[in-house]
Amino acid sequence: MASKFLPSFSLPSNLVLDSLIRPWLLEDIGRGDRVTQALMVKGSQAKSATWIAKENGIVAGLPIAARVFQLLDPEMEFEVLVKEGARVMTGETLAKLSGPFEALLTGERVALNLAMRLSGIATATDQFVSQLEDLPTRFADTRKTTPGMRILEKYASQVGGAVNHRMGLDDSAMIKDNHIAAAGGIAEAIALVRAQIPYPLTIEVETENLDQVQEALDHGADIIMLDNMGLELMREAVQVIRAGGDRVLIEASGNVTVERIRSIAETGVDIISSSAPMTRSTWMDLSMRF
Repeated sequence: MASKFLPSFSLPSNLVLDSLIRPWLLEDIGRGDRVTQALMVKGSQAKSATWIAKENGIVAGLPIAARVFQLLDPEMEFEVLVKEGARVMTGETLAKLSGPFEALLTGERVALNLAMRLSGIATATDQFVSQLEDLPTRFADTRKTTPGMRILEKYASQVGGAVNHRMGLDDSAMIKDNHIAAAGGIAEAIALVRAQIPYPLTIEVETENLDQVQEALDHGADIIMLDNMGLELMREAVQVIRAGGDRVLIEASGNVTVERIRSIAETGVDIISSSAPMTRSTWMDLSMRF
């Protein structure tokens, strides 16, 4: 896994995880797991199972999957056999599970769905980050996430080696094209926002040309985003910003692909952001076998 920019990542607390997982279990279980309940007529039985990777990829979300089963029955044991963020191969055993038969079957789908979705994001993120291994540029995610899943999808992004962009609208003040249009210009937007936000928050301005870059620079933006610029224009913008020193962070966004990301980084930007690992990744295929 390419994770030189983020040597560690932390799960949300159980308080947060449980508040997310419980409604998902209720959605799937409904008024009861009909088949499992029918099979339980003979009484509860302890069973064991394994989780298998059905394709290559970066695994993410196993501790979250473990929490799904533990919420159903505290007697459930979920032994993780690979490190979170490990590169795994088809056929590799990822975890061993043991516990009450009904908990194993009732939690199977929700737990697998979460791990497959998060592993898909981590795998796609790793493909971008791997292109930057010998460069100082960092790769960041965006707010284009599945409603209700943001904190877990951004966790998976970290597992894949990215850094998180803002979690929500209250994390930082990002002035985008529609804000600029509504305010009547970049200078006006920065002045209005600066008068309202609390002290530690940074101001980021989205720019599309050199005039906007200069205006954002002149009015004290903390971060300047170069949005959908060609490589030559991006290089010029970086030179303009760097002429004033290293105070301002430079972010590039728009039309970021695995094939193009290294060329973007070589223009001298600090951060490249993209929603692609969230919006275009496929699920990593995993299965549970008794």
